[in-house]
Amino acid sequence: MEKRFPDAPGVYFFKSTDNKIIYIGKAKSLKNRLNTYFVKNNKDWKVLALLEEHASVEWVLTTTEIEALLLEAQMIKEHQPKYNVLLKNGQPFIYIMFTKADLPVIQLVRSKKDKGTYFGPFLHKNDARQVYYFLKETFKLSMCNKKIANGCLDYHLGRCAGSCKNEFSDQDYKFRVELAIDALSYDHQSFITKLKEKIAEHSKSFEFEKARTLSRYVEGMETIFKTIKVKFDQSKFADQLITVTSPVKSPSQTPESALHLQALLGTPTPVVTVDCFDISHFQSSSIVGSCVRFTNGVPEKNKFRKFKIRSLIEQNDYAALQEIIARRYKNGDIPDLILIDGGKGQLSAARAVMPDAQMISLAKREETIFGAQFPEGKKLDLHNPAGALLIALRDYAHHFAISYHRYRRSSHLKS
Repeated sequence: MEKRFPDAPGVYFFKSTDNKIIYIGKAKSLKNRLNTYFVKNNKDWKVLALLEEHASVEWVLTTTEIEALLLEAQMIKEHQPKYNVLLKNGQPFIYIMFTKADLPVIQLVRSKKDKGTYFGPFLHKNDARQVYYFLKETFKLSMCNKKIANGCLDYHLGRCAGSCKNEFSDQDYKFRVELAIDALSYDHQSFITKLKEKIAEHSKSFEFEKARTLSRYVEGMETIFKTIKVKFDQSKFADQLITVTSPVKSPSQTPESALHLQALLGTPTPVVTVDCFDISHFQSSSIVGSCVRFTNGVPEKNKFRKFKIRSLIEQNDYAALQEIIARRYKNGDIPDLILIDGGKGQLSAARAVMPDAQMISLAKREETIFGAQFPEGKKLDLHNPAGALLIALRDYAHHFAISYHRYRRSSHLKS
């Protein structure tokens, strides 16, 4: 059965019953990747063992697949999950660095501990090395520790910067360093185009070895340029990571999720408990409803409710919503926020039953919320922790309702 995961890039975390991270992965589409774990005919024993031990799956949304790749590597390094084998040990990243000195030197380094100009981090280490050697050779940036009047052998082969010569020009060398930094900093596409033009010239002149070497450089440069463009910074995901990776919080602490929702909705107090309602039916038959509760951003499954619609024999989502909301709260237990899966119409119907409750609706098509504070709607940001939480909660309720509806239909067919 297909589960409801966001169709967006990100990093996912399988967690055990004691909230410990046991596996971390990344995906271009969390929906497509995560659903592969839950197919019925999965016979991979490692996946089956992971599914047997896991209690929940959480995720952090990223803007691009490259961001997901880099964040995954950092998270595996930090949390050392038992089901991850690769990327556990050592520094997962590599940087191209220009030292901060009178005569800067280009280096490949694994951390940003020294002062200098850094490009990265890069996880594709072979590509980073290709770019590093290309820059050294193209701009003649290899410094020599020899002193030879006419220059060393590498100088005459075009590989040494010429620092071994008596008349070595500091200014010329610094200029070449600036050119190398510019090549990584600015018009990447123009730089690649020029390289490809050079490859064509070599091929036309039957210099196939030179063309082949430059082709390898182009492949590496394109990967590196894509990574540089991302401007990866783990702190960008700090709010999401706090929610996903923190151990179970003390009840005395106000969780980050509650504060994020308070900030988004402008409520006077943090939003700790959220109930979400959804209706499911098939061609107006077997109409059912669901209500799921999240507390501190985590599903509270003993507060989940399923409803067989009693007052209707044909489809009427508004009336069905009113029935299940009235039944859910007939004995109290009202949450800090009620979230309705739907648009303005569904919200108006729900408000008629609970006029004093803090309530919003979330329309699927453009992920827009409506409420007293957003009468014209507010589009959610997938990368905002509060927005991501509301969408996840809505999707969870939808999946719960569909599961119950399919059960009701199958039971009806059997009878």
